[in-house]
Amino acid sequence: MDTSVQFNGKKALVTGAGKGLGRDLVKVLAKCGAEVCALSKTQADLDSLKEEVPGVRTVCVDISDWKATRKAVQEAGHFDLLINNAAVSFVLPFLEVTEENLSMHLDVNLKAMFNISQVVAKSMIDKGTGGSIVNVSSVASHCALLDHSVYCSIKAAVDMLTKCMCLELGKYKVI
Repeated sequence: MDTSVQFNGKKALVTGAGKGLGRDLVKVLAKCGAEVCALSKTQADLDSLKEEVPGVRTVCVDISDWKATRKAVQEAGHFDLLINNAAVSFVLPFLEVTEENLSMHLDVNLKAMFNISQVVAKSMIDKGTGGSIVNVSSVASHCALLDHSVYCSIKAAVDMLTKCMCLELGKYKVI
């Protein structure tokens, strides 16, 4: 692994850090010198991550809960880098999607990203430091996939949210 990119002295928040890509991002950022805060809804995943990356800070919260998430992220402090990685995906034909399926996708894949980004961006702006926000999307935002109508449409919304954030936050050096 190339660790020539350094994040010494930078604080990073990674959502969806309990498993998969998010977990790997935490490990890489820590190796590159970042002070990493890992956010997940599963305490057991965070505990095992702490064993692998002893210096990592953790936040356990269900990001589908707007108020609890906002409070937890505010209490976690200031970050120079946010990686919005958390996501859910249910594979269902369009005609079988329920309100519950749609709401879960919206709450986790879009609303939580919006919520967490607002908190982190406000801190970046208030401190005058700027920073970076990375919203993890998918090729599914650009092409229709069978039985993925909800996932594809919400990932397309993530892409547009990212563009709007760049337009509005760029003047504060939040990119």
